[in-house]
Amino acid sequence: MNQIKPMLLTTLKSYDRSQFVKDVTAGIIVAIIALPLSIALALASGVGPQAGIFTAIVAGFVISAFGGSSVQIAGPTAAFATIVAGIVAQDGLDGLVISTILASIFLILMGLCHFGSLIKFIPYTITTGFTSGIAVTIVIGQLKDFFGVTYPNGLKPIETMEKLNAFALGFSSFHVDALIVGGVSLAILIISPYIFKRIPGSLIAVVIGILMVKFLPLHVSTIGNLYTITNDLPSFHIPAVKFSMVKSSIPNAFTIAVLAAIESLLSCVVADGMINGKHRSDTELVAQGLGNIASALFGGIPATGAIARTAANIKNGGRTPVAGMVHSITLVIVLVVLMPFAGMIPMPTIAAILFVVAYNMCQWRTFVHMLKTAPKSDIIVLIVTFILTVVFDLVVAIEIGMVIACLLFIKRMSEETHVDSWVYVDDDTPEIDDHLARLPLAIRVYEITGPLFFGASDAIEHIVVKDFTKCLILRMRSVPALDSTALNALKDLVDTCEKKGITIVFSHVNEQPMKVMKKAGFIELVGKEHFCPNIAAALKHAEDCID
Repeated sequence: MNQIKPMLLTTLKSYDRSQFVKDVTAGIIVAIIALPLSIALALASGVGPQAGIFTAIVAGFVISAFGGSSVQIAGPTAAFATIVAGIVAQDGLDGLVISTILASIFLILMGLCHFGSLIKFIPYTITTGFTSGIAVTIVIGQLKDFFGVTYPNGLKPIETMEKLNAFALGFSSFHVDALIVGGVSLAILIISPYIFKRIPGSLIAVVIGILMVKFLPLHVSTIGNLYTITNDLPSFHIPAVKFSMVKSSIPNAFTIAVLAAIESLLSCVVADGMINGKHRSDTELVAQGLGNIASALFGGIPATGAIARTAANIKNGGRTPVAGMVHSITLVIVLVVLMPFAGMIPMPTIAAILFVVAYNMCQWRTFVHMLKTAPKSDIIVLIVTFILTVVFDLVVAIEIGMVIACLLFIKRMSEETHVDSWVYVDDDTPEIDDHLARLPLAIRVYEITGPLFFGASDAIEHIVVKDFTKCLILRMRSVPALDSTALNALKDLVDTCEKKGITIVFSHVNEQPMKVMKKAGFIELVGKEHFCPNIAAALKHAEDCID
């Protein structure tokens, strides 16, 4: 069980000057990487570019200071872009603040209740499906700016399919200049990692994009054309809270909390493998909650651990939370000094950056591999989650995906539970082979295999007793679990046998089923003497009962 203790307190015990220099260097480099990404992700989320910087500064600092990973770098990520854009479009910025704070409360409670390890129960097919779906929605949302398309008058699309339809209707207005800037930016993003190992491709693309628009006769929309850019520091803001808005925000808040938990803990696991370390998952969840509360109250958007930025931190020598805190402080300096120049960044360059972000997160190879190799039930969950994410939204995708996954799991488990009339000799009691061959006709033995739960309780109906049956043995050595629905079916079987004068004997009841039976008074109903530790004892007891 994880202790709720920030990793910063642990790492500072053995901190030295050499590591401080490495952390500062890594923090500055990560801040340079985070700058264009934070702006791009904020725009994709339907908010101003400064909101992305505020998020990286405030949430990044708090999560590093209180987090359960020594190297985690937090900030805005692509996973939230679609859902944030939908919240802002429907409920405004106050609605986003309320949803984020509610999600933060969920995250803190998850950490305090030690739910860090429970995130693994969300199926991989669902996370892959909605991650791929988010990538597609990001691409569709950026087609407008990449091609310089103007939506038809009166169209203000919110949902992904609405944006795709509006793009198709307005495609005749596409601008060659925007396509040139976007195409060059995209080419730089693809090629630059092979040439420049330490300079982020997104930064190079931004600089080249600005120079193209500034010195070439290219008429392209820039951030400054669409948003007001200032170098103001984050300011505290409390939203106007209404009960109706809080109530309607709960589904969105739950989705944000689940996404933040999944992505942050996944990033921690990846980081652990890179540094041979061990994170504290519950502490990380609490820190994510604290960081998102701070982000929401200071003009930011939802944040979580960012795998790419965390990996960059590790590769550049960052080994303590100080690197993440330096990353935030560096962004404050950048905000004050350079933020006005952000207005010169072309929108097609932002779109190109987000195309690459979408490609990196889409997991298309994993998606295709699962389509080829996964069981049909997993493929159904994968495709349904993917389609719902694209066609509707993430809230619907996760809710329906989880329901379908659970139903298919129940079906799969129920198929593993079966009841068979005893037709073989028990290999763990070979000394009674001859005796079993002479088993009296009045004794009937059934072997129950698999968990007895509500989805498999009808298996008990397969137990058939003949007119000449005087004793029924239920062998339960292969039943690991029992629930109240299946126990009720056993009670009905006991009642039926009692009316027919048949004695029921239970053999080898495991620990969990025995606890359920004791708690429900089932053992007293059957008779404690009719519970035997193994099949040999059960057979002997059955013979005594029919004599």
